[in-house]
Amino acid sequence: MIRRNEKTNMMKLKRTTILAAITCLFLQPVLVAQSEALMGFSKEAAATQLEVEAEFDQLLNADNLDEWMKYMSARPHHVGSAYGKEVVDFVAAKFTEWGYDVKVEKFNVLFPTPKVRILTMTEPTVFEASLMEPPVDGDASSTQTEEALPGYNCFSIDGDVTAELVFVNYGIPADYLELKKRGVDVKGKIVIAKYQGSWRGIKPKVAAENGAIGCIIYSDPKDDGYYRGDVYPIGPFKNEYGVQRGSVMDLPYAPGDPLTPGYGSTDDAVRLAVEDAPSLTKIPVLPISYHDALPLLKALEGPVAPANWRGALPITYHIGPGPTKVRLKLEFNWDLKPTYDVIATLKGSTYPDEWVMRGNHHDAWVHGAADPISGLVALMEEARAVGELAKKGIHPKRTMIYCAWGAEEPGLMGSTEWVETHAEEIEQKVVAYINTDGTGRGYLGAGGSHTLEKFFNEITQTVQDPQKDVSVFERRNAVEIVSGRPAWSHYNLSALGSGSDYSPFFQHLGIASINFGFGGESSGGEYHTMYDSYELYKRFKDPDFAYGIALAKVAGRTSMRLANAEVLPFEFLHFSKIVAGYIDEVSALADDMRKKTEMENGLIRDGVYALVANPKEVNVIPEVQDEVPYFNFAPLENAIKELKKQAAAYDKAAKSYEPDSKSAAALNQVLKGMERSLTRDHGLPRRPWFRHHVYAPGFYTGYGVKTLPGVREAIEERDYEEVSKQVEILGDVLLSFSAKIEEAVSIMQ
Repeated sequence: MIRRNEKTNMMKLKRTTILAAITCLFLQPVLVAQSEALMGFSKEAAATQLEVEAEFDQLLNADNLDEWMKYMSARPHHVGSAYGKEVVDFVAAKFTEWGYDVKVEKFNVLFPTPKVRILTMTEPTVFEASLMEPPVDGDASSTQTEEALPGYNCFSIDGDVTAELVFVNYGIPADYLELKKRGVDVKGKIVIAKYQGSWRGIKPKVAAENGAIGCIIYSDPKDDGYYRGDVYPIGPFKNEYGVQRGSVMDLPYAPGDPLTPGYGSTDDAVRLAVEDAPSLTKIPVLPISYHDALPLLKALEGPVAPANWRGALPITYHIGPGPTKVRLKLEFNWDLKPTYDVIATLKGSTYPDEWVMRGNHHDAWVHGAADPISGLVALMEEARAVGELAKKGIHPKRTMIYCAWGAEEPGLMGSTEWVETHAEEIEQKVVAYINTDGTGRGYLGAGGSHTLEKFFNEITQTVQDPQKDVSVFERRNAVEIVSGRPAWSHYNLSALGSGSDYSPFFQHLGIASINFGFGGESSGGEYHTMYDSYELYKRFKDPDFAYGIALAKVAGRTSMRLANAEVLPFEFLHFSKIVAGYIDEVSALADDMRKKTEMENGLIRDGVYALVANPKEVNVIPEVQDEVPYFNFAPLENAIKELKKQAAAYDKAAKSYEPDSKSAAALNQVLKGMERSLTRDHGLPRRPWFRHHVYAPGFYTGYGVKTLPGVREAIEERDYEEVSKQVEILGDVLLSFSAKIEEAVSIMQ
């Protein structure tokens, strides 16, 4: 007898197999064509490159990833820790052994650590939160509590506050609008928000803007616990004591050391006073487990939370305020700590002053087996194989630089300080930056510069998925179709927001970048907890490191093809279509806001709003808002027309271009600087560190991307004068990008 779930799984498997076969059928001409030619390579050079990649694959060894992870995640290795330096020395020694020129660069960064953490419910009953992650059976790493940092949010300010509690769902701006409708004011209150829904640093930021005096963040089991599956150690999901550590600095304002904004935190750097640092929170904030959150939420009264706010705890979710009253007391050691970047260089044989950079961070909140060591060991194995090829005389044409960044977790500090220190040389030499940040088992996910999208698509079709006899492209595409989502298509890079070490390269200096990793079949709740250990990773994530090897293959091809291409493999036709789509989006956003505002204002003025509103849910009638004007998007429409024209001209010229060494060198110099022409030194409004005018993290989304951010966020924030200014700036940015394409076309012709 076949049980229902077994039958369902068989049907899903059959559908996946059929769709994979269909996908393979349609892709067959593409695969044949790509075996004969690679973007940026002549036919002869492409054949040689494919031979090199086949030899590269044979050199990869999963046992190395296993051994290195076991060593590097054996003890906690946060910023400034003793074992953190041992990890740095281990990585540097390996790169030296493999033939790289290795430098370890030190920066001194602000890294506060907790001194006092107290959370007490004082009314209606007394409850003292344990704020502990106890050891679990079968995981020796979880016993190392004395070396580990406890659960805390880095860059919370000190504070001692007592107030009534208010439940604010995920604590994003939309949630405060819902509270306002219900007549709930958080001014003078302490809020409790769920993790998920947005980057954690947005939660205390928005809470403070709404008048709250403290913030608590907890992981609800519906999002990150027993509702998802068995909890650790039985399964991989977060148990009731797990606490997600993490930074709450104002990352969308600027990453990096808060005391040296915009310049490197070297030994002799001039530093701001801590109280003047712009990236710190305005209120104290603390993460807790759902074990500690349950008594606080259970005691809350007031309106019942909306259905989509409710989690999986065995309670009725109320909003408050009160009668739950809590005291939150936090004190931190505001110390400078050393952080180390390992920079390993393999000099190019032909173009030594053109750099292809590849990075993954090494620091962790605790043991960090999944985040970041799983990505770092894949990078190291990739670099080892590239080094072995070089020892055999197969040298990259461009210089390849492998980086193990420090202090990523508190705010992308190691990479940001390195980029700020070496900005001039980076702008002159770096062709592209390739980033990873942990990986698991499942499907390839990728984001990056859309000028590299066609190039990256070729790579995804040449690497086989470890579990299925199809390419990683085909497997991801089949998953999208079976899940009812649009096909992954031949253009599969999402837009990049923030949250990892590509940000300083991409959004500060305008270096074309890609970020990728595998996941989807290795979900769990270990993220930033005591339980992100080697033991958990080996049981539930990627036990045989097959996907770590797949990552090394994808990243290795990306790095080596960029290093060896005769003509850098940038493409602009699809990029122009992507940007045109973004322009349509911001225009539609303005239209939608205008219609919605007119409708709501009409209901309020006519008194209809009060009649249709549910009095149990809505206690406050909103104020009439300013009407949304009609904006002049002509500068963008003219700019995108020119961009499409020049992109088509480049596509036509590239098909007939036969490079010689002189013209190719000139063309590559232009192509190398293309992404930089999408930046402006003055940056985005209110956050000049972010200079890219097509991609940036959202001011209220944190990691999440906002495309055309200057224009889009001005519309969203109803800053109508700013909209016109940003439209003019963006139009000029796109025209300058088109002029660079025209320059490239003239060289090819």
